[in-house]
Amino acid sequence: MDIRYIGHSAFHFKSGERTILVDPYVSINDKYDWHAENITDIFVTHGHADHIGEAVEIAKEKGSTVSAVVELAKYFSNQGITTNGVNFGSWLNYPWGRAIFVPAFHSNSLPDGSYAGSAAGIIFDIENVRIYHAGDTALTSEMKLIKELYHPTIAMLPIGGHYTMDVVHAAVAADWLGVRTVIPMHYNTFPEIKADLELFHKLVNMNNTNCMILNPEEIAK
Repeated sequence: MDIRYIGHSAFHFKSGERTILVDPYVSINDKYDWHAENITDIFVTHGHADHIGEAVEIAKEKGSTVSAVVELAKYFSNQGITTNGVNFGSWLNYPWGRAIFVPAFHSNSLPDGSYAGSAAGIIFDIENVRIYHAGDTALTSEMKLIKELYHPTIAMLPIGGHYTMDVVHAAVAADWLGVRTVIPMHYNTFPEIKADLELFHKLVNMNNTNCMILNPEEIAK
């Protein structure tokens, strides 16, 4: 499986000939050429513009299915996009593996201010690798339950503060999740979410967790 960090909270997972995008704010990185990818599935954690990103444009061109909580899925469905409207509590099967939506503690509205349901994180099972994309969230004891039930090995955690966890809270989240590897996200995109990567790396490594800082500028094509 190929994992790429596009930037902000946007990730690319590739399994075989299928590509999955999560929170596809891909315009943030002109080095990522989504036109060249076979994007079969798009996952959106919540309705804020920096997470919806270019989901509509990509789904229309590629014929991708957008998976999101039901209220947010309706937004995409109204634009003629194939959707998978979901909620919390059940694994969802896909040709490349499975995924489950879990609660995130964050506000959630569409760019026009309308209600977009509950904000979510998503756990993926792809090629026997279990990945937790936390979406936008505060530190929450739900993460202890995620460890107990799902045992993720990789976690993508927001660290920018202001709107989400900061580096200190994200390091606690990594410890509670018990993951082997943490990939920080949702930082340095805007002045309000500037983060101290060196401190985060130090705090995470104190708990014997590998902190993998991916540079979107070095994304492979």
